[in-house]
Amino acid sequence: MDIFTTMITPYKKDGSIDYETAEKYVDWYFENNLTGIFAICQSSEIFYLSLEEKVELNRRVYKRAKALERESGKTFTIVSSGHTSNTLEAQAEELNAVYESGTDALILITNRLDPNNEGDDVFIENAEKLLRLLPDAAKLGLYECPHPYKRLVTPKILDWCLKTGRFYYMKDTCCDAQILKERSEQLKGSNFKLLNANCQTLLESMQNGGDGYCGIMCNFHPKIYSWLGKNFKSDPEKAKLIQSLIGTFGFTEVGLPYPLTAKYHMTLCGIETENIARNRDSAELTQYAKDCVKQMKSVTDYAEELIGE
Repeated sequence: MDIFTTMITPYKKDGSIDYETAEKYVDWYFENNLTGIFAICQSSEIFYLSLEEKVELNRRVYKRAKALERESGKTFTIVSSGHTSNTLEAQAEELNAVYESGTDALILITNRLDPNNEGDDVFIENAEKLLRLLPDAAKLGLYECPHPYKRLVTPKILDWCLKTGRFYYMKDTCCDAQILKERSEQLKGSNFKLLNANCQTLLESMQNGGDGYCGIMCNFHPKIYSWLGKNFKSDPEKAKLIQSLIGTFGFTEVGLPYPLTAKYHMTLCGIETENIARNRDSAELTQYAKDCVKQMKSVTDYAEELIGE
């Protein structure tokens, strides 16, 4: 199973990106058994970064990840988005710049291909236009990003993706176990991997043929997700317990001020990070929120001992 985290963006006190700390995050993700990083995504505050910042952050993440890959002999995949503009021409400029900075796959945000939710024909028409503006060698993926609205993929769109032969990853945010099952069945036998972003349905989705996880909670307990992906078949009873744990933890996605919580958690893990985000007020990270993150980390540490990680 592939277990990916979503990359968060650290800042210096002056509000500029702290690229050195971002590289430390890459090391932490790798050391905590993840197989990949989704860089330049919503967790990265993608809609609040300039193109120059997106490119440089992606370049640093990719370079560091590939150095770790070479040193260890273990695959460490980087997939990257980057297109937030409204016009296809501007999106192509963004994606080409990110591609040139280094990535294993370019991830297309679904709502950018159908900004007014006009239907599958419009989506496919726009996607075909965009693909013609991207390098032929670029592997591609999809991301059902919730902002500015969640444009879910349909069976018709998945069929089109399969026919192109260019799509390899999808970050699925439907949060529906039955839809996940149907998508897994549709993609069965292809090279197109379905990665569930919803932790509450993760175990069921893997049991039904899904290919793993790509989500924000790997900023908090990546080893637990890694263990689940490797052992859910061989140790089903413990897997149920771990699923209950991550499913409960997952509700902090909306109840607490993410990504400030993830940055605070990095500080708890020894990577000093400023309490700054461009999409949230720093004051939202209250003592209550900090205490909740500390409690979650304590239980995470216990769970890691339980599973021997």
